[in-house]
Amino acid sequence: MGLLRSIRRDIDVVLQRDPAAVSALEVVLAYPGFHARQIHRLAHALHRGNVPLIPRLISHWGRFLTGIEIHPGARIGEGLFIDHGMGVVIGETSEIGDDVTLYQGVTLGGVNTRRIKRHPTLGDRVVVGAGAKILGAVTIGADVKVGAGSVVVSDAPSHSTVVGIPGRVVAVVNPTDGTTEKLPDPEDEMIHCLRRKVQELETRLVELEARVEPKTEIRPSNAESRESRG
Repeated sequence: MGLLRSIRRDIDVVLQRDPAAVSALEVVLAYPGFHARQIHRLAHALHRGNVPLIPRLISHWGRFLTGIEIHPGARIGEGLFIDHGMGVVIGETSEIGDDVTLYQGVTLGGVNTRRIKRHPTLGDRVVVGAGAKILGAVTIGADVKVGAGSVVVSDAPSHSTVVGIPGRVVAVVNPTDGTTEKLPDPEDEMIHCLRRKVQELETRLVELEARVEPKTEIRPSNAESRESRG
């Protein structure tokens, strides 16, 4: 895809996925996610050409302007949409497929300092909720939804939904018929089990309190005792 067509697609995806966007001109002038993507195009091209220092300076300048940090080495597909964008971090060896959506505060980060593939790979049409962290060289399949605030440290299969800390797959959509299979959640089951146990103990406590009524002994006062003896 040519550069101009690719930029036009970036504008179109914003208009399609953000109901607040009203015109292409507004996207070009007032959307930091769009700006960060275009700045990364330049930095990435220079990085691939082995130009020293300048790609990082361009990336740093882009971070200052948009609040979005994208390393020049990150590989990004077509149609990336970064909504709001403040605090988004995309590491050096990250790979992002086509039509991916990232919300504010998302981190595609690493978990070690070795010069290897240490950042996530996101498939096509992945949606990552606000504040989610995807860490390490994990692979997130196509059409995956990552819940806001999740911390994902392991692979996720395509067409699944991932939530929690650490992130766990809670549902998988069958792409052929669109049905959703909800998977067992051990943590959720444990919480429900503890809740039922607490309710049972509360019920037993109420029954015991009703069965055993404390007998209070009323003792006469000193004045009453003297009158009775007199």
